[in-house]
Parts: sequence; C-alpha cells; structure tokens
Amino acid sequence: MPPRAAPGRGGPPARGAGGPARSGRGGGTARGSGGVQVGLPTTGAHITTVGVKRPDFGTVGRVVPIYVNSFVTTIPEGVIHHYDVISPSEKTLPARLNMALIKELQTTVAPAIFTPRAVYDGRKNMFAIRELPFGDSKSQEFDVSFSEGRSDTSGKGPKVYKIRLNKVAEINPEVLKRFIAGDQSHDNAVLTAITALNVVIRMEPTMSYPFNVRSFFTDRETKDIGSGLQLWRGYFQSVRPASNQMLINVDISTGTMYKSGSLLGLCLEYIGKNDPNAMAPRRGFPDRERLRLQRFISGIRVLTIHTGPGGNAVQTPRVVKKLSSAGANALTFTMREGSSMTVADYFRKTQNKALQFPDVICVEVGSGALIPLELCTVPPGQIMRKQVPPEKTKDVLDFATKKPRDRLESIKNGLAVLAYGQSEYVRQFGMSVDHAAGPLKVQARLLKPPVLKYGAGSKQPTIVRLLPHSIRFFKPVEIQRWVVVIYETVRRFNENAAHDMITGLVRSCGDVGIKMQETPFVFWENGQGRIADQLRQAGQACAQKTGQGPNLIVVILPEGGNDIYTAVKHFGDVSMGVATQCMKSSKCFRAKPQYYANVSLKINVKLGGINTIPDPASVSVLTDPHNPTIVMGADVIHPAPGSDGRPSFTALVANVDSDTAKYIADSRVQTSRQEMIEELQAMSKHVLSMYMRYREVAEKKGAGNAAPKRIIFYRDGVSEGQFKQVLAQELPLLRKACDELGIKPKITVIVVGKRHHVRFFPQSERDADRSGNCQAGTVVDREVSHPTEFDFYLQSHGGLLGTSRPAHYSILYDENNFSADALQTLSFALCHVYARSTRSVSIPAPVYYADIVCSRAKNHYDPQGSFNFSDSATQTDVVATNSSLDDFRRGFMPLHKAQSTLMYFS
Repeated sequence: MPPRAAPGRGGPPARGAGGPARSGRGGGTARGSGGVQVGLPTTGAHITTVGVKRPDFGTVGRVVPIYVNSFVTTIPEGVIHHYDVISPSEKTLPARLNMALIKELQTTVAPAIFTPRAVYDGRKNMFAIRELPFGDSKSQEFDVSFSEGRSDTSGKGPKVYKIRLNKVAEINPEVLKRFIAGDQSHDNAVLTAITALNVVIRMEPTMSYPFNVRSFFTDRETKDIGSGLQLWRGYFQSVRPASNQMLINVDISTGTMYKSGSLLGLCLEYIGKNDPNAMAPRRGFPDRERLRLQRFISGIRVLTIHTGPGGNAVQTPRVVKKLSSAGANALTFTMREGSSMTVADYFRKTQNKALQFPDVICVEVGSGALIPLELCTVPPGQIMRKQVPPEKTKDVLDFATKKPRDRLESIKNGLAVLAYGQSEYVRQFGMSVDHAAGPLKVQARLLKPPVLKYGAGSKQPTIVRLLPHSIRFFKPVEIQRWVVVIYETVRRFNENAAHDMITGLVRSCGDVGIKMQETPFVFWENGQGRIADQLRQAGQACAQKTGQGPNLIVVILPEGGNDIYTAVKHFGDVSMGVATQCMKSSKCFRAKPQYYANVSLKINVKLGGINTIPDPASVSVLTDPHNPTIVMGADVIHPAPGSDGRPSFTALVANVDSDTAKYIADSRVQTSRQEMIEELQAMSKHVLSMYMRYREVAEKKGAGNAAPKRIIFYRDGVSEGQFKQVLAQELPLLRKACDELGIKPKITVIVVGKRHHVRFFPQSERDADRSGNCQAGTVVDREVSHPTEFDFYLQSHGGLLGTSRPAHYSILYDENNFSADALQTLSFALCHVYARSTRSVSIPAPVYYADIVCSRAKNHYDPQGSFNFSDSATQTDVVATNSSLDDFRRGFMPLHKAQSTLMYFS
C-alpha cells in the first residue's frame, strides 16, 4: 500500500488494541461458521493512524487459497542518505531530461563521487546508500554539460546545466520494520523510506525505457490503433507495506504512444486523410480541424535536421507548441537584417530544401521557430498524456484486457524485464526480491451473497441473472401513457421494427410486473432539429388525446447519437420532469427478451418502483429497526486531461427508504480539479431531510423516529494521500448538516478505492468462476492489508472478459464501532442492490450511482447554450474556456422537482 501522510488532528480518536471481535452495535460476529481462526491485531496503543486502527480481522466465509500479484522483498539494512536535487537556473525540466542529466553527472562528470551510484526519481529526490563526500557543508554544485541530440558542429556546443545536491536527511530503514510490525506510527520517516525503496526499484527500468510515474513501457508487445497512435505493453511496480512484510505490487499496464516516423504522416493519420494538402488552409483545411490536431500534438517532441556551419547536418530536438494558421508559403517572418521572407523560401534558400507541400501548415516549436511538418520526425517511445479519442477506447480495452491466467503469466514474465536480481541499484541497496517463490499466496475468504427479496409470484428469492418469467419486481410501477420518439430514418427503423420493439418491451415489462399500456404514441423525428421542441410536441400530442402528459418517453437513438442523448436527458431530468429511456436502434432492432428485461430494470426505478430489496435477516446492519441507517455515496469528477477551463462536478447519493433500495441524488459544480466536496454541508442536509421526510410520510414512522441513528458515508475517488483532507474538511461539513437538522447520528466514513493494481487470481480452477476470475465475494484483510489501519479488499462482482479488480475499502472514521465482518458483509450486500443489474457489481450501489450522477452533470446545461462538454471539443471550441466558476454555476440548472425524488440516473 502506498504510504499515507502522517496523522493529523482531523483523524478519529485512537482505537484500543486487540480485544475480542465486536458485535452488538456493529452487527458483526466474532467467529463465522467455516471461517478462519481470528488473529487479533497487535497494534500498540501509542501508535497513531490516519484512519481507524484495525479492530479485528474478518472470519466469516469459506477459506479460499488465491494468488495476489505481489512479491515479498527485503528491507535494506544500511542507513539511506536523502538529497534534494536543485537546478537553480532552470525552469522545471521534463523528468526524462532530468534523468539523463543525473546519468551524465554520475557516469561522466563525477563518477568517483557517485560510487556506488545513487538513485533518482526524476524530480527532487536522490537517495544514496553511502554518504556522498561533500564535506561539512553537506552540499555541492556541479556543472553538467549535455547536448540532447545537438551536434557539436552546430557551433553552439553542449548546454551547461548547474545541479546542486543538498543533504536533507538520513533514513534508518529500521522504521519500516517497526511499521510493518505495527510498532511505528505512519510519520514522515516512514513515508520517505517507502519513497526511497520505490525509487530504488524503478531506477534501472527508468534509465532504459519510456516511463510515467510508476509504470514503464517496452516495444516488445505493441498494437497499432490508428489515428497516429500505438499501444505498448508496460509494467507497473510499487513498494507497499503490509502486515509483517514488505511487498512489491507488480502488474501489467498499457501506454498510449505517438507513432514514430514522419510528423506529416502522423498528422494525416489523425485527421483521417491521405493527401498532405488536406492540411493546407488555402485548400480548405478548416480551423476547427486544425485546433483539434493542435490539441493532439502539442507537447510532442520532434527531431529536425538542418544544415549547420560547414555544411554538416545537425539533428535538433524540439517540442511542438502549436500549429500555424497559414501554410509555409504564406507565413512570413522578419530576418535579423530586417527583410521578410516566407517559411518556404527560407528553407529553400538557406537549407537548400524545396518543400514538397508548401501550402501545408507548420509547427511552432518552443523557441518560437516555425518548421514545416514534412521536415519533422517523431522519435519512438513518446507517451501520449492526453485523453484517448473516444472512438479508440475499445481498442485500448481490447489490448489491456487479459484473462486472469494470461495476466498472471505476463506479470511473471515481466519480472525478467524488471530484472530485480540484475539491477545494480537493487543489489547495492541490499534489497532482495523473492521472485523464485512466485506471486504471494494468500488465504482469502468467500462471503455468501445476501438473500434478495422480489415481488409476489417470483419463482426464486435469489438470482444470478434476470431471465424472462423468472422474477417479479418487489414494487413494480404502472405506465398508463407513454411516447416513442425515433431518431432514425424510417428506412433503417421502419414501422415493423418499431412494432417489434414495442411488443418486446411491453411483454418483458409485463413479465416482471410492470403494467404498461400496449399502444404508445410513436413519432419519427430528425436529430438535426431542436430535440426539446420535438419531445415537447410529442408529449403535447399525448396530452391532447388522453388529457395528461406521458409517464415515460422512450427514445430510439441512431449510432453516434451522443448529442441527442444529452438533449433528451436535459429535457427529461431538468426541463420537463418526465422519465426518459434511451435505446440504440442497433440494440433494439430484433432484440431478444433478455435485452428488454434489462431495460425494464431501469424503467421501473425511474418511475418510482423498487426492483429488489435485501432480505432484512441477511443484512441486519442495514435493517436494524432500532438503528435506522442512511447510506451515502459521494464522488467528484474532474475534466479530462487537456480540458482546461472546465469545472469539476460533485455528487451525493443516499437511500431514503428503510430497505436501502430507493436512492436520491444531489449534484453541484465546483472549482476545477478540486477533490474535496465544497458544498457537502448543503448536499448532506438535502438528502438527510429527504430521508426523514420519506420515513415520516411514505413509511409512516413517527416524527421522533424519522431521523437516522447511523450514517455510513462511502467516499469514492480520493487517493490515500488525501485521507487526512477528507477527515479535516468533509467530515466536519457532514456534522454541520446534522447539527442544522438537530440530529446526532453516529458516522462511519469509508473510502472506496478502485485506482490500484492489486489483483486476485484463483489457485485452482474449482475456486474460479466461468471467466477464470475469483468468485464474487472474495475478501482479503490480512497479508496484503495495511499494517495498522482498518482496511480490506473485496472482489464483489463476477468476471466477464479480463481480470476483475477488487475494490479497496479504507475505514477512516467509525463512531459505530463496526467489526470487520460487519463492514465486509454490509459492503458486499450493497453491491447487490444496484438497480441496473441483477448481478452483484464491483462497488456498493450508492457509490456506483454517485459515479453516474457525476458523469451526467453536464446534462444540466442547456444543450443550445454556450457550454460545450463534448469529448471532442477543443479548448477553443468551448466558449466556456474563459468562463468563471460563477458562470458555470449560473448555467447549471437544477433537477426538475418531479425528478428530484426519483432515481432518474438509473
């Protein structure tokens, strides 16, 4: 586990060490039938933590042996010396260039000083296994001559960089031994020591391969996906402290690379053209397309060849800044002596290079120089650090997806590339990685799924997959009036297709208990028109015939109908307050009953129905009548890389019913890329009020019995380094909301993490599901968990294509004194009540819903307005780029009142 920051005052009160596993209020049991023997944590009372100290280990469930993609490593014995690396005269340099400078320093400039060689992270930190001989000042400055690709014949000679090293600390690795044994608080010494070990294991591959922060990539396995992009297989590695052992987590990863070769060819491939003159402004190359291309290639490194003094060819690396708005033969610049010349003439006269395509645009590089595209070459191994074009997402997933057995084999093969045994840095620091023992063997436990209750007439109480005629919804709705609007041509989706779709949907809805009028109003419309007006007219036609507007609008979308979808959702959720259900024409053309059965899951909850509830006996933590519980899910979504000027969106989702099956949502706009939820107090007050009102009005609880006694707050999307901020900033806002309402529920805060590389693999086929993954309900809270804090990994969903990712749960605050078993079974149960699916999902339903609400927040803006949130929009396309946060807040329209009590996001 990556290190966490030192504890602060915002953290929870210290928990006692050891003690019996708790039940009572926590709802857990000390020992489960068929479970493992409980071993109690031994964390000392003097140890402080960011999150909750581990109260006990889980015991419930059948023991299952699995592999985890981690390898045991030793901890260095000697003291590690920590140095700050400073380049005083330079702006922040790329990590790749920094690594090259330090390599030059250690091997050429001062090899005697750096024996054995130190390790460096490419930024500020250098670690050495012996103290560098800098004398009493503990500091020394070096001049490093370096010419990246610049020939000495250029006349300029190599550039000189000043690099100062200052000793800042000594690290005794003994702190790590104490930390993994539970005898050391997580302080800066531990944090720095883990950082040092990570730098040690990454040094060798970082010197040899393209890399990002924790992964590096090789061209041993690649895939061309078009649009000027190539995928490379990579390897992720991270040192993680665990209970009584230090581990290296190893996984495969995927790097998206710019294709090497001609820059002109790369650009043509990106815009989907063959003729270079397609990029000539005077031949009709549109500005919008140029700006889209500029966004794609800005920041890329290119090599240019020009003639230096004496007629020698000089290869110079440059960084692309932007694209010119005119072609090389129309771009003029002023020479040093005052005369002006076009770019094309300059290269013809001074470089003896007559351009093949003089009408084509040029790149402007970092120095301000203008260079024709045809004279630039893209070197290999450059990571594309922007969002992958949406149409390429499937290619990336296909390349990244590997079945569990194949993934584990790739990870084992990756150890040869990682070469821990051959790395001089790993050896010199005294680390030894036990790869001969293979991946870590762990005793996991398999939890039983909760019993789910369906409506009267269902054939079975629990199901794996919703099949026609098998179950009836717990609370089905009635749809008396509905409208179908088809945004596909009659030729492609004719009256017969529409009739088949209506018949199939009505039949499947009837099978699960939804009473649905068999004859809706049907309209074919043009997707280029004003969607809102078309839907409004369809609703009015229904009202004229029946006296009332429709309960539901079903919309059939063409391929690539994303803009229509956004407009439909804005109309239904914000403008008119009517439930909408979109289906792609390709999906519902001659669809099987299973497809419509899945659609019926969404329709029922959008109209206020309930598909299923967990049986109270199987989730007593949630359904204890003496402790009414509200479960919240919170998330923040940030703009994509390169989408500067757009805000972040926040969401809070919570149940309102006693069965934790009916949820409502609140969504807000906030400062771009800020992770903590600014308006959590107002959002929490809103959902708490709705919960209390529902219990009072719909469930007929007395006013004094409507308030929740417990809040379980699941927070998605925060990194381990931000845990303290959640406790210091968000927890107080949640408390203030309770104070405003005059209620005092006990609060539990749990962070759900998905962005990690821990994977589970069954040791034998009999313990695997059909996809080769571990079965849903596999939980681990021992060998790979935090040495002192309350956390666990739970793989709650069945596998489909690749290797499933378990969710990582970290308990940051717990006034309810839950046991490990209580929170593990509770979290697993909540993964079964996700309304869109009849299978368990990967994270608890409220967290999943919060994720969806965040991603749909852009639908709150008027589609006809000036805010463009499409994935392909360039910064210049978006009028909102220069808008302030106030503008975004003013443009953000609230949910229609009719939708605010419904699961519109399903």
